[in-house]
Amino acid sequence: MKEYYYDKLLNIKTSGDQQGFNKSLHYHRYEPTPYSGLEELFRHYEISRSDQIVDFGSGKGRLNFYLHYFYDVTVTGVEMNEDLYHEALLNQKRYVKKNGKGKIQFVCCLAEEYEIKCIDNRFYFFNPFSIQVFRRVVNNILRSLEDTPREVELVLYYPSEEYSYFLEQDTAFELKKEITLPYVYENNHNERFLIYRLAL
Repeated sequence: MKEYYYDKLLNIKTSGDQQGFNKSLHYHRYEPTPYSGLEELFRHYEISRSDQIVDFGSGKGRLNFYLHYFYDVTVTGVEMNEDLYHEALLNQKRYVKKNGKGKIQFVCCLAEEYEIKCIDNRFYFFNPFSIQVFRRVVNNILRSLEDTPREVELVLYYPSEEYSYFLEQDTAFELKKEITLPYVYENNHNERFLIYRLAL
């Protein structure tokens, strides 16, 4: 019900899974974060209008439009699948028609090739790719901090143990918060968000 309600409110179409398989085994199939999950996340996790959010594996752009509509933040969606990227652009046209122009952009490239901007400070991952790609992306974020020191946070939904192990053992990121999803976490311990923070 929420999927239909929010898509209608935002004037977008983001339901459904990706058909077929990605060309690379390192990239996982598209599945949007459930709206009920987004509600729970932002009940416990604060963002501000000054935050610059990057969604890796953004698919059709659900998170991007949700964040802009409710929090008026700047969001960049990074998607390597051209079909999903074009669907995100169609959603952007629909969204703008109903809700006005927003600070939303989409980039079609591999996550590890996305150039981290000096103002990007929040990064969202719904288990979009292998640990090898995740390491490269995190290293790109860390390199950007050498040029422009700032506080950054990583938000992981349905986090893999490999992601957490890497962050806790090989980087200075620290677990700031865990947010579990009511009713579903009891049956599936992956139904949670982990927020990792790297302070200045």
